[in-house]
Amino acid sequence: MAKQRPQPKVKDGGPAAPAVLSTAPPRRSTYVEAVALYEKGLETLQRHDYDMALELLQSVLTRFPEEKELHERVRLYLNVCERHATPRVAAPRTVQERLYASTLAINGGQYDEAISHLRLVRDEDPDNDYALYMLAVAHAQRGDHAEAVAHLERSIALNSENRAQARHDPDLDPLRDDEAFRSALERHTSRQGETSRLFRSSHPRTAR
Repeated sequence: MAKQRPQPKVKDGGPAAPAVLSTAPPRRSTYVEAVALYEKGLETLQRHDYDMALELLQSVLTRFPEEKELHERVRLYLNVCERHATPRVAAPRTVQERLYASTLAINGGQYDEAISHLRLVRDEDPDNDYALYMLAVAHAQRGDHAEAVAHLERSIALNSENRAQARHDPDLDPLRDDEAFRSALERHTSRQGETSRLFRSSHPRTAR
């Protein structure tokens, strides 16, 4: 004999209440990641690092376009960041702009950035003695002695006034104990002395 299924209990004589089904849409797998990035942007904003906060919050919009519910809040804080963020400077394009940018970078201790600008100048104008001298300075400050001396030698060969500058330039102090650096300055000095002697011997003074 088949067993009968138990009937639902009736309360106060009324029918059994139907089960309540959830109508909330399931969270996307990207939602947690988007919220984490959004919160990281807010933490950065609270530290007043507006440039980094701007970058983080913008990435919420670009990386998670489907998370519309976050976008309104993100845009609110983006407005705050944009009011306080450092204005973006256009990348230098001309030789003079790159030389100026490299000077600012060296003064700020950003030697890799300076070298990047100066290499572009050197590629465009290989005989620019100022760019070569600045490359020597940047490499010296970064500890690349061989690179620094090579650029300094080339700079002096193009413009002998750079030799006198190099002798007293504190930016080249890291090279003072480098034998190649001292040799480079002495070599160019001796070459000038030899040139002067040759000039005098080929143009003897007329006796008065």
